[in-house]
Amino acid sequence: MKIYHVNAFTESLTGGNPAGVVILNHPLTENEMLSIAKRIGYSETAFITKSNVADYQIRFFTPVDEVDLCGHATIASFSVLLKEDHIMPGMYTQETKAGVLKVDVLSTGEVYMDQLIPEHYETINKDVVANSLGISAEEIIGEPQVFSTGLKDIIVHVKDLKTIQKIQPDFKRIEEISREHESTGYHVFTLETLEDKTAHCRNFAPLYGIDEEAATGTASGALTGYLIHHNLVEFKDGLNEYAFEQGFEMNRPSSIFTQVIMNDGEITEMIVGGEGLITKEELD
Repeated sequence: MKIYHVNAFTESLTGGNPAGVVILNHPLTENEMLSIAKRIGYSETAFITKSNVADYQIRFFTPVDEVDLCGHATIASFSVLLKEDHIMPGMYTQETKAGVLKVDVLSTGEVYMDQLIPEHYETINKDVVANSLGISAEEIIGEPQVFSTGLKDIIVHVKDLKTIQKIQPDFKRIEEISREHESTGYHVFTLETLEDKTAHCRNFAPLYGIDEEAATGTASGALTGYLIHHNLVEFKDGLNEYAFEQGFEMNRPSSIFTQVIMNDGEITEMIVGGEGLITKEELD
């Protein structure tokens, strides 16, 4: 069995979010997949098999648990399938625990995946969230709010780059708050950016054994929904495109792209994409 190490949402060997990818020729138990994910040690490892309802079934494991969906590991998976000649550029479907989703593989190597239409949930007291991030409540804009395009994230809007860069996370407290709100973790952002992007982001998910993640596809979709819902970006009927920078504080700069299709002011399709680069292969 071959295990691929892939940097997703980057064209650089040192950037992006690393994911493990395993193309299974025979079934593995959940415990076996979890054991492999734990040994690889990345935030997520994807296990690919054939599906009866889609082109592929993909299951995603962190070092401590299975998650319903993972954006960067999806990008990594279809990048491997393309570069190893299992597929040609085109439109495919993946069966995940979040549903059957479309994946568009471009001839340029970029992979774009459908996510669920954004849903929003409860807001959270900013004093509680600020305390868990080691910043003041005055440095958070509005109330943090739970959003989802397949996985729930607590979206936290901070005022500037200085604030997001000085965060000192209390991981135990973030884990407790994430569990209380049935969320993967925090996705913190500011509209002040280092590059020409929509927002600068950091992601903390200690509940799933991920202190900080360099690029988070599902959370980027949730953030896009938050930005539109709160009128923080321009949008119109038809195609809207956004770009996010993440991982800079980890010295793993990443770029995540989202596309939103709108009709009569409503989101009808949410797409997240980027590129994956195979960095290593090993036999297990």
